[in-house]
Amino acid sequence: MKISKNNVIPGKHEKPILIDTFYVENLQAKPIIIFCHGYKGFKDWGAWDLMAKAFAEAGFFFIKFNFSHNGGTVKQPIDFPDLEAFGNNNYTKELDDLETVIDWICNISELKKDADINNINLIGHSRAGGIVTIKAEEDDRIKKVISLAGVCDFGKRSSTIGDLEQWKKDGVKYILNGRTKQHMPHYYQFYEDFKANEERLTIKRAVSNLNIPYLIIHGDNDTSVLIDEAYALHKWNSKSKLEIIEGANHVFGASHPWEKEIIPKYMEGVIEKISVFLNR
Repeated sequence: MKISKNNVIPGKHEKPILIDTFYVENLQAKPIIIFCHGYKGFKDWGAWDLMAKAFAEAGFFFIKFNFSHNGGTVKQPIDFPDLEAFGNNNYTKELDDLETVIDWICNISELKKDADINNINLIGHSRAGGIVTIKAEEDDRIKKVISLAGVCDFGKRSSTIGDLEQWKKDGVKYILNGRTKQHMPHYYQFYEDFKANEERLTIKRAVSNLNIPYLIIHGDNDTSVLIDEAYALHKWNSKSKLEIIEGANHVFGASHPWEKEIIPKYMEGVIEKISVFLNR
């Protein structure tokens, strides 16, 4: 298996994007999976590397990356050394970053022999479940899309990080990261960007308009994004497929750091269901 980590490509917003690729070198063009991490996430979180290897072994060309403003840096891609970038992130920047990654794989000639650019599929975890669905609805290069413990509504999340008036007055509000103990800034631009692009950023609109295969996977023990959001997504698109993983939490049994070489059992179920969906 060929694993290439931390490839640096320029983003559209003055911050680079770090990309990892996992695939078996056999000169056969394989279906591409692009995986997007969620809020307070990063490409090297928990067991994502093990998941990437499993998909590569199953015959896919797997890409994961850090959003340009997720708080990581080129030198330190894990965790959040750049809180200023984190505070200046927003949904439209993440959509631009994802488009940059899609453009990159479509245009990098040395990977064409192993990556089928006519078969690009997106997986988004948590907040990125909305990002990949919006991108899939507006970009006809995407063949299938998967929401993994994904959210159904950006609107309520954009305005409920606290008191809007106070946020506007202060220009910033802080959220405690329970794991790293950092007070992570959210600048008011986040809300302004959402309001300026609200129609585009309405997940219900994107889901309702999707005309490609759409898989929704959710654990029934998810306390971060409640399973009701998966039911809503499924209701908005009658052709979607909903898979409930019984007992699974928001991260399908993983945690960070994940030092075992074994994939969590719930994540094994995720990989199996996605593989079947993409091979159908």
